[in-house]
Parts: sequence; C-alpha cells; structure tokens
Amino acid sequence: MITTHVLDTARGEPAIGVTVILEMRQASEWTPVGRGETDSKGRVTSLTEGPMAPGTYRLTFDIGTYHRECGLAVTFFPEVKVTFNVRDPDEHYHLPLLLSPFGYSTYRGA
Repeated sequence: MITTHVLDTARGEPAIGVTVILEMRQASEWTPVGRGETDSKGRVTSLTEGPMAPGTYRLTFDIGTYHRECGLAVTFFPEVKVTFNVRDPDEHYHLPLLLSPFGYSTYRGA
C-alpha cells in the first residue's frame, strides 16, 4: 500500500485538497496507477488498489494549485515529484510531504 500525508509547515496545518498522482515506471515511460486528493487531515489513505508490483514509482503533488487557493499569487514550486523504489510490495510505503511556499522535504514514514 502507498499512502501520503501533506503538511503545510508555513501555516502549521494539514494541506487540504492537494491532488496527488501515483505513477509506475515501465521501461522509459511513466504509467498512472493511482490518484487521490488530501482529506481534511492532509492524508491520502491509499493510492493503490489491489496488489502492487516491485518497481520504481513516482508521486506528483500539485502544490501550485494548493498555494494559489491559499492566496499566493505566484508559487515557486508548482509541483513536487518524489521518485522511490518498492522492493517488497507487501510492505506499507508512507511518504509524507512537508511544504512551504519556498521549500519542501519528504521521507519514508511509518
């Protein structure tokens, strides 16, 4: 299972309504395999349906739209792409995103 959590560190609250797209690399192409939007707690509880395969995945977060909806006229990072490897498809992969208007960080959470 692949999940995420987006926190707006500049506002000190969950980032609500962020669109997140999950893709898997197949040869040199990326194929969409999941999509979600962060809920009132900033979470997407599952981006995968059914079994996952080992491989390279990518999460794309649409933070430009989120920042514009928060009142920022111009956003420095319109999107964040996080690429990671899934070795054991039976494990839970949780990738939180901490963001602000001029920076972001991510890590593998529990």
